[in-house]
Amino acid sequence: MQKTGWEIAKQAANVANDKKAEDILVLNMEGISPVTDYFVIASAGNGILVKAIADNIEEQLAEAGVLPLHKEGYVEGRWVLLDYGDCVVHIFLDEERNFYNLEQLWADAPSETFMENAKNERK
Repeated sequence: MQKTGWEIAKQAANVANDKKAEDILVLNMEGISPVTDYFVIASAGNGILVKAIADNIEEQLAEAGVLPLHKEGYVEGRWVLLDYGDCVVHIFLDEERNFYNLEQLWADAPSETFMENAKNERK
């Protein structure tokens, strides 16, 4: 069964949370971006953790039959992008996230913050 963009975003956010990602945010890009329906944005304090979060998201979604269409930035570990089509996951080093500030760039997008052990429903 194919997952929706929202289901991918929610699972990615929860996996990121389980791996101790910080400031996890899901942006609803429907009607705003022609490229994707959801962004998941998360931060980590070091490159090893950025890669570990990306690895776990990729593994958990693969177990559910969802594979990324594209992956960028993994070798550097400063900003890893996992493109799942209807959902794009961004895992940043803290300083990279502050520099690129995607939240500000897409400030018109409805957002949802995921907290520890998130059980949030779609707004």
